[in-house]
Amino acid sequence: MTDHIAALPTDRDPVLRVMPMPADLNPQGDVFGGWIMAQVDIAGAIPAMRRARGRVATVAVNSFQFKQPISVGDLVSFYAEVASVGRTSVVVDVEVYAERHPENPIVVKVTEARLTYVAVGQEGVKREIPPQP
Repeated sequence: MTDHIAALPTDRDPVLRVMPMPADLNPQGDVFGGWIMAQVDIAGAIPAMRRARGRVATVAVNSFQFKQPISVGDLVSFYAEVASVGRTSVVVDVEVYAERHPENPIVVKVTEARLTYVAVGQEGVKREIPPQP
């Protein structure tokens, strides 16, 4: 299960970067999958909100693949970009990388996901997404 890469993506910036803490561990000593899923949802919502120009709500996790565990001390970077836009929804792809072993640094792709968000108004009712400016 080795999916090492030479470096973080250079053609885009991470939307979120975080270092998990001991409280985020599961009983096996790895970062709890639910913690990763929550961070992926936050990361995916950022470009969705920008594209929808307002509030969005997660309506589907279309796919989610854990490729490698994440450990305390890993610096975790979340890259998210809009994959498609519908009348009221935005589909976002999220890739997650862990930078580990600062003494002998490596970067590993740890998670991939695709999520769908729906644009909602102030009352929480679905709304249309404005055209690109």
